[in-house]
Amino acid sequence: MADPVSALQAILGSKGWLSGADAEPYQRDWLNRYGVAPLGVARPANTAEVAALVLACREAGVAVIPQGGNTGLCGGAVAGQPNAVIVSLSRMTAIGEPDLDSGSIAVEAGVVLAALHEALEPHGLMFPMHLGAEGSARIGGLIGTNAGGSHAFRYGMMQDLVLGLEVVMPDGTVWDGLRAVQKDNAGYQLRKLFCGSEGTLGIVTRAILRLYPTPRQQASALLVMSDFAGAVWFGAFLRGEAGEFLAGLEFFSDVGLGLALKHVPDLAYQLETRGDVYLLVELTSGSQRVPLDDILASALEWGMEHGLVVDGALATSGAQRAQFWRLREEQPEGQRLEGEQLKHDISVPPGAIARFIEAGAELCHDILPGTRINPFGHLGDGNIHYNLSPPEGRADFDGKAGAFADALSALATEMGGSFAAEHGLGRAKIAMADRNRGPVERELMARLKNALDPSGTMNPGVLVRLSQ
Repeated sequence: MADPVSALQAILGSKGWLSGADAEPYQRDWLNRYGVAPLGVARPANTAEVAALVLACREAGVAVIPQGGNTGLCGGAVAGQPNAVIVSLSRMTAIGEPDLDSGSIAVEAGVVLAALHEALEPHGLMFPMHLGAEGSARIGGLIGTNAGGSHAFRYGMMQDLVLGLEVVMPDGTVWDGLRAVQKDNAGYQLRKLFCGSEGTLGIVTRAILRLYPTPRQQASALLVMSDFAGAVWFGAFLRGEAGEFLAGLEFFSDVGLGLALKHVPDLAYQLETRGDVYLLVELTSGSQRVPLDDILASALEWGMEHGLVVDGALATSGAQRAQFWRLREEQPEGQRLEGEQLKHDISVPPGAIARFIEAGAELCHDILPGTRINPFGHLGDGNIHYNLSPPEGRADFDGKAGAFADALSALATEMGGSFAAEHGLGRAKIAMADRNRGPVERELMARLKNALDPSGTMNPGVLVRLSQ
């Protein structure tokens, strides 16, 4: 194909192609670490246009880079070479009518997560995926990265919330897997193959998502814990005591709280006591008859009796509950506004959280004494966002970012965990994956990539090295 840009413009029309200054907002990742200027940005309006442009790019040898809300942290949704086209699904935002009897809904991949939440409110249903970027993150990107969020331990990750998919394959064909059933064992679980594939195997264009009834009541508490070990112990007790009513179990440190209070406007800490570790607990129920406040108050009393809970408060209003959650959700923003930072997305078995944080601190202080460590995340599933700021008075990490990443990823691997809990690999962590995962696992991934995308045009340089 002599002129792929002209061919793509003919497929997409004037509204479907951006170049020059109009394309610049799509070119860099959220952390501004990755991305080169591509040939342009394709904005297809439907699945047929996606299929046509993917085929045209394959015939021209042009790389295809699927992009959702571009809120990822590993550089997986921007171009790594100029001979590439970014495919934004921002025009594909249709939300179907929810199937009230089945508890499912069909949506296009460009739907913003917050818009889906809003659309479901009148129906008494919810999609139980919540994360800090939900005002920008799109469904296709969430599927491509197999997003987790704050309620994953209760409802699962994105792969557990996807019932069916429609995917444009690397050769331009369309796989129609839009089946709204949980049980479908007629072969390989193809829908799960695309969850977490980061656009390297195809482009998700539509999905059928699993819904849940909106809780009719909530009980939330912000707790000051004795230490991380105490938080882990108390979390295990809560899982047994509250059972299926336990919907949120988030932790953060005083380092992160201090940065959030310092930099984020209108943020208030409402307890009398400060500590090293905080726990945000939330119970939900679809029935008004379940005594959630009593369950939570009883658990809080038990924690105090055993010296695990130092102080705490139950939310007495929706506004106070929202303020509790903001303290947790503004952790990344507070650290970003402080200056240079390093982000590490770790998971370990929940019972090993305290041991990882303690051992990780020793490693970090050996590499650069005085490094400020801000661990926060999801106690229920063991996901730790182990973020670092330079020592007080320093503006950077003295070129030691790689040393931190290698040490912490090796520690997570040794503990039976993962160095890529919910952010994926993108461009940032391919070498790390090669070092920390066995050759059989990495070769299986490369063989899958080669089998489905032999021309290597789908998001090259992301997730796995392509063997020729």
